[in-house]
Amino acid sequence: MSNNLHLNARSTSAPMLFSALPEDLQASLLMASPSRKYGKEQLLQQRGDHADGFWVIAKGSVAVGFFHADGEFRAVALLGPGDSWGELAMFAGRPRVVDAIARTGSVVHFVRAAAFETILAERPAAMRTLLGALSAQLQETLDVMAGIRSGSAKGRVAGMLGALSGGQMGSMTITISQQELAELLGLTRATVSAALRDLEHAGWLKRGYGKIELVHPDELELAALS
Repeated sequence: MSNNLHLNARSTSAPMLFSALPEDLQASLLMASPSRKYGKEQLLQQRGDHADGFWVIAKGSVAVGFFHADGEFRAVALLGPGDSWGELAMFAGRPRVVDAIARTGSVVHFVRAAAFETILAERPAAMRTLLGALSAQLQETLDVMAGIRSGSAKGRVAGMLGALSGGQMGSMTITISQQELAELLGLTRATVSAALRDLEHAGWLKRGYGKIELVHPDELELAALS
C-alpha cells in the first residue's frame, strides 16, 4: 500500500500563467501580496466578484467550479501549491465567472492588479511567457473537448488520473472522491464508478473511500488510449 497521500493534486497539466513568469518576478509579487488562510470548504471567491487581482496557492488545495441553485458545488478544476487562477478575468476587466472553495486547509496569496501591471511594465518581455502559457491552456482545453467527443469513459478517467498524479513514478494515493472525479469529467458518478472498476480489474489502480491508489501512475497514458 502506498504511503504517499497526494492531497494537492491538480487536474490540469498546462502551466498556470503566474508560474510562467520568471522566478524573480514571482518572488517580488508574492512578497508584495498578503497571504490568507482558509479552512476546508471555506469560500474564497464567488461568481460576480470584482476581478481586481488573482490568487496564488501557497499551501493546500482549491477547487474551482460553480454553485448550482440548490447549493451543490460542481468542480471543473482542482489546483494545488504554485497554481494560480483569476488572471483572465483580471485582464479582461470582467467579473469572476467561477466560484472557488478550499478542498483542504489552504494558504493563498492575493496579487493585486496594480502590483502585477507595475511589474509587467518594468519587464515587458515577460508578456511573451504569459502568452506561451495561455496558448498551452487553450490547447489543453481543445484536447479535453476532443476527448469528450471521441474518448471512452474509461480512457477519460485514466487520463484525468494521470494528470492528477503529476507524472509521478511509483504508486501513490490521490485524495479525491468519485463524485469529484465525475464533476471534473462531466460524467455521471455511475459511469466513473464503472470505469474505475474496469481500471482496477486491469491492475492500474485500487479504489478506496474518498481516495484512489494509483499502482502505476506513469503508465496511465496507455490506459487513457483505450
